[in-house]
Amino acid sequence: MPQRQVWGGLELQGLVLFALYVAGIVGALAVAWVLKRFTAHGQVRALMMELPSYHWPRLRNLAVGLWQRALIFLHRVGGVILVLTVLLWFLASFPAPPPGASGPPIEHSLAGMLGRGLAVLFAPVGFNWQISIALVPGLAAREVAVSALGTVYALSAAGDDTARALTPLIARGWSLATALSLLAWYVFAPMCLSTLATIRRETGGWTMPLVAAGYLFALAYLAAFATHHAALALGAS
Repeated sequence: MPQRQVWGGLELQGLVLFALYVAGIVGALAVAWVLKRFTAHGQVRALMMELPSYHWPRLRNLAVGLWQRALIFLHRVGGVILVLTVLLWFLASFPAPPPGASGPPIEHSLAGMLGRGLAVLFAPVGFNWQISIALVPGLAAREVAVSALGTVYALSAAGDDTARALTPLIARGWSLATALSLLAWYVFAPMCLSTLATIRRETGGWTMPLVAAGYLFALAYLAAFATHHAALALGAS
């Protein structure tokens, strides 16, 4: 996001960050209202629980509780996460680029092919093929999207250096409308695979994970579409 002053000296970056928080809060309230309004009334119950007496925690009890919760998490979703992570790695690594091929290897992989196909779907919201490819490994965790973009743009930097190296490339290749659209997408984007795996474990089936991923994808697409076209209408090209 460029450093730019708008509306009486206010920074564009600060306004965009504030708008993202507001959009997330309003979206969560709207979804909660819809679920309360249209789901069965018998499933909406007040939460009542007895609070324990307050006292200083004991270090041993705290350590045991953290260890137990870590084991529960690994037992419930560890296997699913491992399988999905290996699958995403395979998609981004195979097949190998042909001899003499130019560009980053990911362009010739199954993930690259999938990204070019997704670019057709995401063209109305302003996403190019690079963003579409980054969305594939970004399903594992949202923070992976930055490193995925670094791979697509054939950057050798790692960690925080990746974000700094991406800044001039994005500034030259993306419009402000595209940047705002991508930010709006990640306000409502489908949750990471580990969360969906947890929902599946807790609900005992694929219905609720698919419902959650479906409506979040629809919200993210609508938000990105509206943001992109509103930005274009306001001259943010």
